[in-house]
Amino acid sequence: MKVYNLACHLDHHFEGWFASEADYISQQETGLLSCPVCDSNEIVRLPSAPRIAKRSSRELVSANQSPAQATNPAAMNSDAGQSMVLTGSEQAHLQAQVQATVMRAMRELINKTEDVGHDFAEEARKIHYQEAPERSIRGHATVDETAELREEGIEVVSLPVFPALKDTLQ
Repeated sequence: MKVYNLACHLDHHFEGWFASEADYISQQETGLLSCPVCDSNEIVRLPSAPRIAKRSSRELVSANQSPAQATNPAAMNSDAGQSMVLTGSEQAHLQAQVQATVMRAMRELINKTEDVGHDFAEEARKIHYQEAPERSIRGHATVDETAELREEGIEVVSLPVFPALKDTLQ
C-alpha cells in the first residue's frame, strides 16, 4: 500500500492511498484522482518522508511572546488573538487540522439535517409559517431565493458542499 501526500492547485492538502505507484499514475492519467475539498483534477504529489514520532523542539510561539511565556498556559490565554509565527511544516499541520475540523463539522451538519433538495425555499417558508413540522433542513436555493427568505425574517446560512461529502460511501 502506498500513501502519498497530495495537493490540488488551490493548495488543499490530502492523503491518497494506492495499491502501487502504477495505480497512482493510472488514476491521475484517467482523471479519477480529485481533491476531496474542491473536486479539482489538478493534483500534484508532494515530497514526503517517513514520520518519526518525536516532540518538536519548536513550539508555536506568539509574535509577542518569548519561548518561556509560550509554555505558560496563563500567558498564552492572556495573549488571545495575537499573531503566531509558524514554520512551513507547522503551517501545513495547522492547515490540515483546520480542513479536518471543517469536514467533521460539515458531516455532522449533514447527519443532523433533512435534505429537501431544490424545494429548500418552499420548505423553509412552510416551517417558518408553521405549515410544516419544525426541523433542521438543508437543500439548494438560488441567490434570489435566499435573499427573499432573509427579507421574510427566515434565518438561512449558505454553505459550500465539498465534493468529498457528496455521495459519500461512509
